[in-house]
Amino acid sequence: MLDSVDTRLLAALQQNAHLTAQELSDLLHLSASQIGRRRQRLEAEGYIENYSARLNPARLGLHVQGFIQVHLGTHGPEHSASFSRLVETCQEITSAWTLTGDADYLLRVYCADLAALNTLIHDVLLPHAAVARVHSQIVMDQLKKDGPLPT
Repeated sequence: MLDSVDTRLLAALQQNAHLTAQELSDLLHLSASQIGRRRQRLEAEGYIENYSARLNPARLGLHVQGFIQVHLGTHGPEHSASFSRLVETCQEITSAWTLTGDADYLLRVYCADLAALNTLIHDVLLPHAAVARVHSQIVMDQLKKDGPLPT
């Protein structure tokens, strides 16, 4: 079970994973060694999966963000596994979800431009044997950045 110190520690780390044990200690009013032990426990128990840097897509030349709904025409374990491999190996696809409802998958993609998005859709996704159709939406503006999880 998480106590209030654990949830405050997790919230602080989601805001800035670079905080040192001393900075967290000052923030949470515990000793640096207690903070270190709590952090290690939260990592070991799987509350903290990893630490990563959030990059600026525009600075990397990725000017088009989109969401693509994928509708499969053929369902089955081999087709799902094959499509999953495609998703894993395509670097433009930054996250993917299986869904209930009309679409089978929702893909979040980042591309350099519209031509690259077109190539992704027509040369990578649609040729897959299980894909029947796709529906793409281009992000005009992101009102809220990917934020921390509620703790």
